[in-house]
Amino acid sequence: MLILTALVPVALIVALGYGLRRTLLKEASHWFAMEQLTYFVLFPALLTVSAARADLSRVSFSGVVGAYGLTLTILFLLLIAARPLLARTLGVSGPAFTSVAQGVLRWNSYLALAVASGLYGAEGVTVAAVALASLVPFVNIMVVWLLARHASTRPPGMGTVLRQLARNPLILSCAAGMAINMLSLPVPAVVMEFGDILGRASLALGIMVVGAGLSLRGLARPKPEALLAVILDLLVKPAMTLGIGLWFGLSGVELVTITLLSAVPSAPAGYVLARQMGGDAPLLAQILTLQILASAVTLPLVAYAAQAVAA
Repeated sequence: MLILTALVPVALIVALGYGLRRTLLKEASHWFAMEQLTYFVLFPALLTVSAARADLSRVSFSGVVGAYGLTLTILFLLLIAARPLLARTLGVSGPAFTSVAQGVLRWNSYLALAVASGLYGAEGVTVAAVALASLVPFVNIMVVWLLARHASTRPPGMGTVLRQLARNPLILSCAAGMAINMLSLPVPAVVMEFGDILGRASLALGIMVVGAGLSLRGLARPKPEALLAVILDLLVKPAMTLGIGLWFGLSGVELVTITLLSAVPSAPAGYVLARQMGGDAPLLAQILTLQILASAVTLPLVAYAAQAVAA
């Protein structure tokens, strides 16, 4: 019930974005402005504050970050290896491939933190925050590289890719938050509260933008690559994380939390990134919505399995 309680509001906000795009806010310029605001201001504020406040001393850093990081690395390499097969059998284009990859590699940080908090309170939030702050830059490097390499008919050189990574606001915000945390840099409380308020605003806007880009006709006959992204993200990835976490010696709260982090739907911010860098944004919107609907079934199952193994 707790997990469903966290998922239903997300689905309702997606529906609200869909409705607003077709009634009150019909102009494309309205949604472009929201995308820009979410991508460059609101979500970076959330990442900075979360990283700055994470209590690194209360978590098995190498185990939590290492286990989930290894899962992401394996999936990243498997996706790259499978790209020619996807193109040949399903006709998946470069931009579409990047959307499949984002649907598999990224996660909804808002939902992940909500589930961790509901199950384990402050202890769960601490484990989740450490994993998120450490791995958000890592996964953004992966997806930005994929977008720069495959979302264009003329792939850029390595210098261009590095410049895009260096300018990515999500990577920069995580780096800033971790620097504040690890160096104990003094930040006025009013500044942290300011960033916290901005970060909370990113939840509703980011998910509404996903809804605005959604085509319900596509949900009636979802694309095979969209279904593949759903299966890999909601079932394969948490199974891998659970197994690798056990191999790393994790148990209890840490094992369950990172497994659930890997089992939530992909990040709404990925849709904005796809729009910014030439990915297949409509496909990613379909993937995100299918994942939100399917996770109502898969998340409770993953939570039960992880808790049974971790006990």
